[in-house]
Amino acid sequence: MDLFEQLDGTPANLLPHDGTLLYYGPLFSAREADVLFRRLMQEVPWQHDEVTVMGKRIVTRRKYSWHGDKAWSYEYSGAVKTARPWVPVLLELKQRVEDISGAGYNSCLLNLYHSGQEGMSWHTDNEKELVPRAAITSLSFGAQRRFLLRHKGTGQTLEKTLEHGSLLVMRDEIQQHWLHSVPVMAKVTSPRISLTFRSMTD
Repeated sequence: MDLFEQLDGTPANLLPHDGTLLYYGPLFSAREADVLFRRLMQEVPWQHDEVTVMGKRIVTRRKYSWHGDKAWSYEYSGAVKTARPWVPVLLELKQRVEDISGAGYNSCLLNLYHSGQEGMSWHTDNEKELVPRAAITSLSFGAQRRFLLRHKGTGQTLEKTLEHGSLLVMRDEIQQHWLHSVPVMAKVTSPRISLTFRSMTD
C-alpha cells in the first residue's frame, strides 16, 4: 500500500489543515487518456474566455466551455457564462468521477490551455452559485502542469504536478482558506484541458 493512501484506497489529504485535497493520479492508461483528449478537443464547443483585469475587458487566448443539467448563469472573472447541455464525452467522464469521488455533480467547467504560456492566476472557487463546501473534482488531460495552493492566513504554499488523465478533488472548507493557481510554464509547448465538475445551487 502506498504510504500516501488510506486503508480504503482513498488518497491521503494533502492539506495540513483547513480543507481537503485528494490527488488520485491518472485514472486512465496513456492510450485511453490520449483518446479522451482528442474527443474533448473535437466534441466540446470551445469559445474564448473574457475576463476583467483592472477594469478592462480582455479576451483570453485560453478557451472555455461550461455545461450543466440546467442553463444556469454563472459569473466569474467579471463575466457571465450560461451553461450548455452536456455532450456525450462529458457525461461519460462525469459518471467516472462520481463513481470514484463518491459525490454527485450537476455542471462542468472546462478550460483549454494551448501551451504553458497560458495559465490561471490565484483564485478560489467560492462563487455564490456553488454549493458551499461541496466537492469540486478536476480532471486533467494533456501537458503536465503545476498546481499551486496558498493559504490565505499563513501564506503557506503547496504544489502538485497534474498528470495526463489525473483526478484531483477539493472539498470541505478549502475554498474559504486556500487560493489555487495554474502558473505559466514557458517551456511547456503542448496543450492541456482541465475539467472541473461542480455542484450548482438550484
